[in-house]
Amino acid sequence: MVTAAKLIVEAVTMHEDKYARSLPAYGHERRGAPVFTDVMIDDQPILLSSFVYEPDCVMLFDQSLTGMGINIGQGVGEHTVLVVNAEGPESLSRELAKLPWRQCYFVSATAIALEIMGRPILNSPMLGALAKTGAVGLESVCRALLADFGDTQGEINVRAAQEAHTQVKTN
Repeated sequence: MVTAAKLIVEAVTMHEDKYARSLPAYGHERRGAPVFTDVMIDDQPILLSSFVYEPDCVMLFDQSLTGMGINIGQGVGEHTVLVVNAEGPESLSRELAKLPWRQCYFVSATAIALEIMGRPILNSPMLGALAKTGAVGLESVCRALLADFGDTQGEINVRAAQEAHTQVKTN
């Protein structure tokens, strides 16, 4: 999640002439612990350094977090978009389905990552899905992936992002 946020910031600041800032929040300092990262994107310089309390977009890599007492819907309103690692609307958890999302974007990020990358690393497929919302451009995401991961790994990550972008379903 922290790497995904870093890549979003890089994509919009380096390739879209916008401003962005991320603020990660770590729970318990161990691998596999729930982590969230807030990202702010704007056309103007961002002078604020705080968490986001009313998000325009929520990206959820793992729906099991809803069963861990983590309030995914905190601050969500009718203006908020959800990008979720899920097959489609029928696979959305009950807790998430009852929230007032403006739009939901579904992508099988785990399946795409396993197929293309051979490991369940979800950053690239989820960023490809995020690009479908218009928050960041797919070309910018791909350029950031190539810059961060180099030629060989970058190309694999780009393929995963592009495939996710084409497979996104909406409700």
